[in-house]
Amino acid sequence: MKSKLIASITVALVLLYSAWGVYISLMPKQIDPMQATQEHVSNDITRKNLPPSGAVFTSTLVELIDNLLEKNGGYVSNDLAVKAKLYDNMPNMELGMIYMIRDAVDLLRSDFSRSQSQSKEDDNLKKAQPAMNIDNKSWIFPASESSYREASEHILLYLKDMVDPTKPDVQFYTRADNLVKYFDKVNQRLGAMSHALIENVGQERINTNLAGDSAARETTYTRRTETVQHSWMEIDNAFYEARGSVYALIPLLKAIRIDFYEVLEKKNAIASLDQIILEMEETQKTVWSPAIMNGSGFGLFANHSLSMASYIGRANAAIIDLKNLLEKG
Repeated sequence: MKSKLIASITVALVLLYSAWGVYISLMPKQIDPMQATQEHVSNDITRKNLPPSGAVFTSTLVELIDNLLEKNGGYVSNDLAVKAKLYDNMPNMELGMIYMIRDAVDLLRSDFSRSQSQSKEDDNLKKAQPAMNIDNKSWIFPASESSYREASEHILLYLKDMVDPTKPDVQFYTRADNLVKYFDKVNQRLGAMSHALIENVGQERINTNLAGDSAARETTYTRRTETVQHSWMEIDNAFYEARGSVYALIPLLKAIRIDFYEVLEKKNAIASLDQIILEMEETQKTVWSPAIMNGSGFGLFANHSLSMASYIGRANAAIIDLKNLLEKG
């Protein structure tokens, strides 16, 4: 009787834990930049009645951080179950979101909020940026959640000052050169994602680190060719990290489309940005497979990493073209 009771309790705990794992792994809601702006800036927004420059991007950034902390199950990357490696899909997705949020906060502090390289930094953004850069697995002194919440609060304070007409010293500059710098960061991040996804598949790679510069040197010797491939236990890590990064990037690009509309329209680049967003939205479709598959490129089974890399690669190539277009006078 006692053994049956123990077995029943064990089965119940396993089922409960499995249900919890499914619940926290559900995709968080999509963020609407206009709705986020109405919530934080409190005015009726239409195409003809837009909020001050930068309000949509900044409101979306605040909403992204809040969504990271308040989605199903809350923030889970520093949970003990995660540290014990009992589940890792959502923690990897959170990490991808954090990378994109950090990049946006860095640019907000260093470029979007400053007119020149020698101009004064905003005090709230000076506090938000280091708070956002804390270890994503820190669970005490301070916990990641409390630090990220602090970052959100300081960005929101910056936003309120920015839209306040009595505080002209707090600005957001929607210039083409600022947008180029942001796209440059996005380009590097997406390139790293594609690289990691291809490593899931495995390939022999030629060393091109010094290509294009006959005088270039490396610190230590590296072989001309090497074979790279993640273990089958790690292929879902890169997939969900990429999925989380793109999840965060989509509303940020939609916000840029609104805030930088005149800059993009002048270059006839609205359609290009729309196509980039469309490519990225394909990465957020439901994954029906119970596991991330790693079939060969033309084999019988799907290869989710190659599918993700394809969408990200096309979007990244379009971002490079858009960046080059903005750089031209």
